[in-house]
Amino acid sequence: MNLDDFSDLIERPDGSVRRDAEERRERLLVPPGALGRLDELGEWLSAAQQSVPVKPVDRPRVVLFAGDHGVAELDVSGRAAGSTHQLVRAVLDGSSPVAVLARRFSVPVRVVDAGLDCDPELLPESVVRHRVRRGSGRIDVEDALTVEEAEQAVRLGMRIADEEADSGTDLVVLGDLSVGGTTAASTLIAALCGTDASVVTGRGGAGIDDLAWMRKCAAVRDALRRARPVLGDLLELLATVGGADLAATTGFLLQSAVRRMPVVLDGVVSAACALVAQRAAFRAPDWWLAGQVSGEPAQAKALDRMALTPLLDHGLTVGEGSGALLALPLVQAAAALAAELPERAREAGPEEEKAESESEGATA
Repeated sequence: MNLDDFSDLIERPDGSVRRDAEERRERLLVPPGALGRLDELGEWLSAAQQSVPVKPVDRPRVVLFAGDHGVAELDVSGRAAGSTHQLVRAVLDGSSPVAVLARRFSVPVRVVDAGLDCDPELLPESVVRHRVRRGSGRIDVEDALTVEEAEQAVRLGMRIADEEADSGTDLVVLGDLSVGGTTAASTLIAALCGTDASVVTGRGGAGIDDLAWMRKCAAVRDALRRARPVLGDLLELLATVGGADLAATTGFLLQSAVRRMPVVLDGVVSAACALVAQRAAFRAPDWWLAGQVSGEPAQAKALDRMALTPLLDHGLTVGEGSGALLALPLVQAAAALAAELPERAREAGPEEEKAESESEGATA
C-alpha cells in the first residue's frame, strides 16, 4: 500500500456548486455577512453535498477509534497505561461526556477497537471484532506496529468509512479513545512540521504535572529520532511512531474524502492523523472541519499547516470527540439557515418592465 495513491482518488468539493450557493446567499433577505461564519459553513456543505440549497444534516454519527499505546508505561498520561477499555466502557454505558452529548443531540456513537490492550471479553463483540493488535509498541524505543499491521489498520479505517458512507451517514464527528495517544500524535505532528518536542508537547486530556510533562517531552524527543528517517514513507511513519488507532483514523479520513463524506475533527489525535492524510492527498482537508480548540500546541500547529480554523474555543480538553460533537449543532444550524431563509423579491429588469407595460396597455 502507498498512501500517496489517494492523491489521485480525492477530488475537491464542487466549486461550481459552491459558487451557486454563494449567489443564492447574496439573494437572501438577511444581509451578506450578517450570519458570520455560518454563511461559509452553509456554502461548504452545499459544495460537499453538490446541492443548492443545502440539504439538512440529519444522519450524523460519532465514530471513535480506540487503542492503547505502550509509551503510556512511561507515566506520560494522567491515566494508567492500558486503561483505555475503561474509557470505552464509559462511552458504552452512557456516562462519558461524549455519550451524554450524543444522547442529548440524538446522534449514534460507534466505537472501533483498533488496538486496545485488554481481553476482548471485557467489551461487546461489535467493538472488539476489528482489533489489529493488542496495544501498540513503545514508540521511544520500538516501532508502534509492523508495516503489515499499519496497512491492516489503515484498511480497517477505510472499511469503516465505506460502511458509514454506504449506510447513509451524511457527516462524521471523529474522535479517539486512547491512553498515550497524544504522545504519539505530538510525535507525528513534530515530525511532519519539522519542529522540536518541546514545541508540540502538551498536557493531554487528563492533565499531567510538570514532571510528567518533562517525561512526555523526552518520549516525544526520542520517538522523533526514530521518525525522521522514515518521513518519506507515510505508512512506515505510522508503523514507527503512530499506533493502530492512529493508522485506522488516517485510513478513515482518506477514504471519507474519497467517498465525499464530510468529517468534523476533534483534538490533537485526529489533527495528527489529518496531517498525515494531507501529506498523502493535498485535497483531503477540503472535506474536513476543525471542531474545537483543544489547547494542545501540536493541534494548533497541525491545523495551521492545513489552514483549518476551529469552529469553537471553549477550553474543552476532555477529548473523546466531545468538542467536535459540540460543533455539530452549529453545522446543522448553518445548513438550516442556508436552506430555509427566504430570498428577496427579484427586481424586474428593463425588458421585463417594458413587457409588463405593454401587457397592461393591451388589457386596457
